Amino acid sequence: MKQINRRKFLILSSSSAIASLMAQCSIVNTQEKKQNFSSYPQINQSQDGILELDLTANFNQINLGNKQASLLNYNGQIPGPRLEAKPGDTIRINFTNNLPQPTNLHYHGLHIPITGNADNVFLHIPPGDRFTYQFQIPENHPAGMFWYHPHLHGLVAEQLFGGLAGLFIVRGELDEIPEVKAASEQFLVLQDFALDEQGNMLPSQELSIMTGREGNLITANGKFNPNFAIPAQGLLRLRILNASTSRFYHLSLEEHSFYLIATDGGALAEPVEMSELLLTPGERADVLIQANREPGKYRLLNLPYERVGMGMMGRGMMGKNIPESQPQVLATVSYETKVTAVPLPTKLIPVPALPKPEKVRRFQMNHGMIPDQGMAFLFNGESYQSKRIDTQVQLNTVEDWELINTGMIHHPFHVHANAFQVLSRNGKPEPYRAWKDVVLVRPGETVLIRIPLRDFAGKTVYHCHILDHEDLGMMGNLEIKA
Repeated sequence: MKQINRRKFLILSSSSAIASLMAQCSIVNTQEKKQNFSSYPQINQSQDGILELDLTANFNQINLGNKQASLLNYNGQIPGPRLEAKPGDTIRINFTNNLPQPTNLHYHGLHIPITGNADNVFLHIPPGDRFTYQFQIPENHPAGMFWYHPHLHGLVAEQLFGGLAGLFIVRGELDEIPEVKAASEQFLVLQDFALDEQGNMLPSQELSIMTGREGNLITANGKFNPNFAIPAQGLLRLRILNASTSRFYHLSLEEHSFYLIATDGGALAEPVEMSELLLTPGERADVLIQANREPGKYRLLNLPYERVGMGMMGRGMMGKNIPESQPQVLATVSYETKVTAVPLPTKLIPVPALPKPEKVRRFQMNHGMIPDQGMAFLFNGESYQSKRIDTQVQLNTVEDWELINTGMIHHPFHVHANAFQVLSRNGKPEPYRAWKDVVLVRPGETVLIRIPLRDFAGKTVYHCHILDHEDLGMMGNLEIKA
């Protein structure tokens, strides 16, 4: 399949793209069904300083919750294999593209080289080709929860919405804090899908692409309402990834608080208590939950959240939609006995303040009509052009970026390979210091971030992580000059 340009992407929507994808995958389906894919998540851990694995992007029928579904996947599972490494480890991923479309891999949040065969989003891996990704996790890389997904411009939303996503965990200092180490660790990957009764992908409509497509099924680790049991020590470490293309998750656990210990880029200085937690696409949260109520089952809920102004003609959801007016059950947390829980840590990992910036830049986010292209999403009035350098920065400097949303849709802003700190929102300081690589900018908001551009020169991108918006132009090329 040829890559879809933005004009055709909007005019045709992804209906024809998905129909063509399913038709072209009929041979692949027949072949893949002969293989016995496990329904349990695969975990690959580094050994003796090396993490090497074979990773294949497929389109075939798999188990999704309690039904069969024809979806895109890595190694026959959703989510894809969980990868675990340590600072200093060498990573070697032998990637095979069994899709009828070109694709590639982006290692979201990892601070690794942005050129060559590392986190290079400009790579174009054709159908049937193989490519070996190889890079080293820096010795000083923070522990954290990162992830991998496709990032070939024009096809990013379609391929992620089809199911292509997996966790990449870096182990380190945070994992060795006694209270954190004593907790029962669980991972929660949130994805949504648009499927008919037979488990086939539904086509997207033009409005849903413009606002950001959302599906009619939400899964947690590829299941519907899985149970997380807190064992006798009474402390759960729940590590959550929003791997959806556009959907926001507004989380609440009945009668329990979340104690946030880490965000996208790593640990906080100390836990922060929260009754609710908002995760936009691409964001991660590492929380502790104490079993300090009466023994029983408690629902993890997705509360209503409106991310699109009515000026954009509503939510733009697809098919038989999950009503946003009602909370949705994502998972269940349970414990059987009343226990004295492991205490919460009082201190985590210091988050140093960054030095004053050498330069301040401004990025205005909006949408508009582009001649001969139709609807587009814009940075500073410009739609993405692959050969244009939008922002040029100097390696090993610190900058402040003002992110201004003058439109009617929420935009999660993401920078590749370089974490940042959020300083203020509409002039009000952030309540705690954290390392982030995705930050939400609501309509009418100005968010100030401070970003150190360290270690790796080359060309990469920043973009809105509602990935339909990225495919429709809300992306810029970032050149980091040595």
